[in-house]
Amino acid sequence: MTPVTAPAHIAMFSIAAHGHVNPGIEVIRELVARGHRVTYAIPPALADKVAATGAEPVLYTSTLPGPDADPEAWGTTLLDNVEPFLDDAIQALPQLVEAYAGDTPDLVLHDIASYPARVLAHRWGVPAISLSPNLVAWEGYEEEVAEPMWREPRQTERGRAYYARFEAWLAENGITRDPDSFAGRPDRSLVLIPKALQPHADRVDERVHTFVGACQGDRADQGDWQRPADAEKVVLVSLGSAFTKQPDFYRECVRAFADLPGWHVVLQVGRHVTRAELGDVPDRVEVHHWVPQLAILRQADLFVTHAGAGGSQEGLATATPMIAVPQAVDQFGNADMLQSLGVARHLPAEEATADRLREAALALVDDPEVARRLKEVQTQMAQEGGTRRAADLIEAELPGRARS
Repeated sequence: MTPVTAPAHIAMFSIAAHGHVNPGIEVIRELVARGHRVTYAIPPALADKVAATGAEPVLYTSTLPGPDADPEAWGTTLLDNVEPFLDDAIQALPQLVEAYAGDTPDLVLHDIASYPARVLAHRWGVPAISLSPNLVAWEGYEEEVAEPMWREPRQTERGRAYYARFEAWLAENGITRDPDSFAGRPDRSLVLIPKALQPHADRVDERVHTFVGACQGDRADQGDWQRPADAEKVVLVSLGSAFTKQPDFYRECVRAFADLPGWHVVLQVGRHVTRAELGDVPDRVEVHHWVPQLAILRQADLFVTHAGAGGSQEGLATATPMIAVPQAVDQFGNADMLQSLGVARHLPAEEATADRLREAALALVDDPEVARRLKEVQTQMAQEGGTRRAADLIEAELPGRARS
């Protein structure tokens, strides 16, 4: 498709979480490069990242834990996890109404966690497109996953109060859909993961959801990394940006890999673990709070990951074998999908001992079948279109344009 040249005002809405901003950031950059005016509603913590794309940050105050918050801030139960998003949406909506007064966009883009965006699109009468950084609901999802998961919480006073409050907020804004449908069933969605990572992909309604795959840029601004000349194997260990408070696990990784001849270990521990907590760390182990992950994966032989959507697809895009040690939410399903693809081993966190990690690593890194499957998935991903296709599809939804 030839890019649309007539500029439009496109408004993106997200939360201050790396796993929600990073997957779509190159799409925003591409839309700006095509001449569109893109505003981006975001809390201040990630405003600089947004501004670097050329989009205009629209700042609002959020009550959600920030991008570097202790994982314990999210609580432990399902209601602990979901209530903060509704609380934040209710308090953020008036801020966003005021911020966009007299500046109605032509189209709304939104992260799956940004409830106010869909309310605003409804108020404004403009198209809304979800940019999903992880799996989407398939036909039968409610019966197979959502209803069993919610059966017990919905019978509690707290659960009933949550749903009543959500329904009341939607009704106040002229929306008659139930909360589950509102949150989980967008009218139009671009899925920013490869189709290979989507459970029951054959049952996803592709009239609504289009898989565009990984939208990765060069990320030169994040810095580079050079593989040591004497490294025969390089393993990157990273649990992403949120669930990193795991000193025991990192110690097991040091024990697992540091003594393997010729192996070099890059250990990202986040902001809640110090080097001192890791004990004696050999010279062949690098310890960092943060690393340029994609740059390392392009040179690595193994990736030990929490199997978040972003990390999983980066492992697939760089054809890197993975040991998946999920920590929370969708990571367990991603770990199972990676293992079913034949490119990873799923190790539950409680089983991720040095011996099991080493055993899995040695089985993966020199297996020609694993390498073949990775190359196959990598090729499939490249055909999904990524950033350019996502931008084409967004332009096709602008008022007055015909969808292709």
